[in-house]
Amino acid sequence: MKTTLEITAEPSPQDLAFLSGSLTAFNDGDVGASGRKPLAVFARDEHGGIVAGISGYTAWGWLYVQWLWVDEKLRGRRMAADMLDAAEEEAIVRGCHGAWIDTFNPIAEKVYRRQGYKPFGKLPDFPVGRSRIFLQKKL
Repeated sequence: MKTTLEITAEPSPQDLAFLSGSLTAFNDGDVGASGRKPLAVFARDEHGGIVAGISGYTAWGWLYVQWLWVDEKLRGRRMAADMLDAAEEEAIVRGCHGAWIDTFNPIAEKVYRRQGYKPFGKLPDFPVGRSRIFLQKKL
């Protein structure tokens, strides 16, 4: 089979869907179905606007928090902690035994540590001058 490499900054949704489906099928055959399911927690203001939120998913018994954001006006009020608590409770209902998150923000790292997350990996200079810290928690 002759192949060529294509490098693109704008992959088509169809190509990404094919790649995702192919890898999912491989992983399912290798270690079993992941049971991947999106999980989001939003805090909304009185007008319904999002003022804080978490987005991630549960899979293979783990909660992964991909994004966590809190509006500047609400920082320091345990909003991140409350959202993490809610996401972790839902993850437990889904049968999860652990959670993980990563950050390169030192303030966020302190928040996660206060929530019981412990570092398990570090990627220096990601971005330059900071380290990306990977943290996990037993649920």
